Amino acid sequence: MPTTTGRARGWVLPALAGVASVALGAGVGELAAAILAPEASPFVVVGSLLIDLAPSWAKDAAIALFGTADKVALLIGIAIVLLAVAGAAGMLEVRRPPWGRVLIGALGVVGVVAAMTRANAPLLAFAPPALAAVASVIALQFLVTRLPSTDAPAPSQPEGIDRRRFLGWAGGAAAVGVLAAIGGYALQAGTRAVTAIRDTIALPKPTTNATVPSGAELDVEGLTPVITPNAQFYRIDTALAVPAVDPETWSLRIHGMVDQEVTLTWDELLALPLEESVTTLACVSNEVGGDLIGNAVWLGYPIRELLARANPTADADMVLSRSVDGFTASTPLAVLQDDRNAIFAVGMNGEPLPAQHGFPVRMVVPGLYGYVSATKWVVDLEVTRFDAASAYWTDRGWSAKGPIKLQSRIDVPRSGQQLSAGTITVAGVAWHQHVGIAAVDVQVDDGPWQPATLAEAISIDTWVQWRFDWDADSGTHTLRVRATDVDGEVQTSELQGVVPDGATGLHERTVTVA
Repeated sequence: MPTTTGRARGWVLPALAGVASVALGAGVGELAAAILAPEASPFVVVGSLLIDLAPSWAKDAAIALFGTADKVALLIGIAIVLLAVAGAAGMLEVRRPPWGRVLIGALGVVGVVAAMTRANAPLLAFAPPALAAVASVIALQFLVTRLPSTDAPAPSQPEGIDRRRFLGWAGGAAAVGVLAAIGGYALQAGTRAVTAIRDTIALPKPTTNATVPSGAELDVEGLTPVITPNAQFYRIDTALAVPAVDPETWSLRIHGMVDQEVTLTWDELLALPLEESVTTLACVSNEVGGDLIGNAVWLGYPIRELLARANPTADADMVLSRSVDGFTASTPLAVLQDDRNAIFAVGMNGEPLPAQHGFPVRMVVPGLYGYVSATKWVVDLEVTRFDAASAYWTDRGWSAKGPIKLQSRIDVPRSGQQLSAGTITVAGVAWHQHVGIAAVDVQVDDGPWQPATLAEAISIDTWVQWRFDWDADSGTHTLRVRATDVDGEVQTSELQGVVPDGATGLHERTVTVA
């Protein structure tokens, strides 16, 4: 029967050689990225490539499982897979040289392809992943030749190198990798500089102020606040690393099927008469009853005014907006030209946009899911046609236009909350942006639908809170909610998943009353 020592000699030390080699290479790659091409961090470009290549069902599953932590989960997953491949490369190099080095080289090729195919890839984008692979290959060859002779009996390998010395070499390689990664982080001063710039920005006072009526907020414990704090606002996008955009170098270009191209700088945008508005944004991946939705006070300039300067041609019907990182969204031109508060936003809840929410400028468009309208870090608007161009998510099977669907949600009572017989407050939010909510009804078990009390709506572009006082009996009960909009549409009970244009169905919650 194999002993623990035998197993260690057979695979543990070779695997450790592989892990230490890749740790060194990863650190070198991160340091090289900080010096040569910050956008080409090996982890970021590979993760971004995986996001782009992943089928829609995989993205939906990630969002459903991890919510706004989906990117953290992806990075952790990449690290785990990388460690596993590194260990396998070490064992393969001992048993079938040079295939371990070939495996690591293949990872480097993947990194180079991922870096060079990103939008606006810099000239040296290939360098960080390539250097990471070269460093890993050299380190692996070096460490394998220094394995204890009992683990690597080839006559060409040095004799008498003991286990302790090997562990010292492997630990040293890993430590150098960690220090290189730390150095790379320290050199990422650009991102921190942009953060510092943001912190010093004093936004101009709006020419039109948004007001939140006192009656818009119901006094119910556990109910989602009518205005979502920035730190709690959901974040779903394709940017694995948040872009660092210096407002002094930012500009917006409007072109395509227009009579006059328009280019706007940050200073020129701030000099325009900015307006405040309250708009609820929702992600198309929001399941029935989900929390991928938020409501904020935005400061910005109407998109329709800048489009009017460009004067789109009569046959144009779509605007393809582009982020600094290459993401695109297709928005119906008519939506951006009508009287809704579609804006280029620079402020969110009284402060400059947080970096993760699009600083310095993003689009906010009431009535459409974010994937076709809410482009963050926006730098380009191409006026075009739906039959001539397509966007990031429509290329992946989602609907091209994405109007938000009528929805409602139960926030309280919470699942598992201890309840006692008597009067229990049931409360939540309902929304149908740019249409508005007229009524909300609640059903207990399979009984009749009963009207809830609505808070005062801020506008038709925001969600509205509701409450229902329920005279509850002991037992297990199912609560359901449905909304009716101002056009008379009643929320459908038909179940549909988020693909291709948003989920439908009634939110329900099962509670136990003592």
